Amino acid sequence: MSLLQRLYAPQSQEPGKGRLASAILLTILAAIAILVPILNLTLPADSALHVPTYLVSLLGKYLCFAMLALSIDLIWGFCGILSLGHGAFFGLGGYAMGMYMMRQIGDRGVYGNAELPDFMVFLNWKELPWYWYGFDFFPFAVVMALFVPGLLAFVFGWLTFRSRVSGVYLSIITQAMTYAMMLAFFRNDMGFGGNNGLTDFKDLLGFDLQSDNTRAVLLASTCAALAGCYLMCRSIVASKLGRLITAIRDDEARVRFLGYRVENFKLFVFVLSAMIAGLAGALYVPQVGIINPGEFAPANSIEAVIWVAIGGRGTLYGAIAGGVLVNYAKTVLTGVIPEIWLFALGGMFIAVTLFFPKGLVGSLPAAIDWVKRRMGKRNPPASSPLAEEPGQ
Repeated sequence: MSLLQRLYAPQSQEPGKGRLASAILLTILAAIAILVPILNLTLPADSALHVPTYLVSLLGKYLCFAMLALSIDLIWGFCGILSLGHGAFFGLGGYAMGMYMMRQIGDRGVYGNAELPDFMVFLNWKELPWYWYGFDFFPFAVVMALFVPGLLAFVFGWLTFRSRVSGVYLSIITQAMTYAMMLAFFRNDMGFGGNNGLTDFKDLLGFDLQSDNTRAVLLASTCAALAGCYLMCRSIVASKLGRLITAIRDDEARVRFLGYRVENFKLFVFVLSAMIAGLAGALYVPQVGIINPGEFAPANSIEAVIWVAIGGRGTLYGAIAGGVLVNYAKTVLTGVIPEIWLFALGGMFIAVTLFFPKGLVGSLPAAIDWVKRRMGKRNPPASSPLAEEPGQ
């Protein structure tokens, strides 16, 4: 089977499987949300158990990427839709939150204009564009971080799924979509900061973004959002709807023949996945302090797919693990040997796709069984003839 065939090959998951993994995942997220802020805020910097603030932000960024991976696994691992453009939804969610924080700067910017962001003053904009209205309010920004990616996914999905575009052709179109978004947001006349994007944020809901307390709350909020999204996705895939979308993945023509409107179910899952990615982007921006058109780069979307493939698609928790582990490896390798990172990433993807099609987490049960069998051969039961002492 070729690499491309393995990418689109169906992945099966037994009903009820993964409950222990789900419990472990939720326990880890709860521990991170509680222990990391405590170790960061209460212990002195010279303590061996102190967690530095930069590590709090870095961990929060990893969890945002894990949420993006979760959104991709929902549509790819369970519905068979390989999207190479989910970075577009992630970026739109990030820009929605970035616009809110830019409006909160007020007259504290370089040019002291309380109405216009600095980049608009620099570009001689005379008034605030209409699509910036409402971003003075946090609830509106959160709604837009979900609504705008969902709307784009709805329009895109309605056109493509009704036309029965699928497989590699759909993947290419999604990649073209995020590339078009990148080119559009690079333009200065779009009103989103052009090449530089949105940055120099001061606070969020009145709290200083550089404060250790704010960083800790953002990390805890990201853990809670990731846990909530995971539980929602888990409940969907374990329901009758989940069995139906899995059937669409395995044999779309047969499901269509049975009378189901396949495009409606695919559209629902695609829109929900886009909204999860938008939420991930909204949580990402306050923790990294910037959002620019580079987030729409097709390479970012492809890299997110690799996280899912390496972690284990069709498991949800595997995608989360892949998002965290691969980005941790990226942080380490780019700091030590930056020139080999892309080769290492490509090598991991090819190796996992060819030899571990279920991913690292998905292949773990088989590896455990193999170790048990090997240990059983080395240590046979006492009643076995092989365990008898010589001469008996």
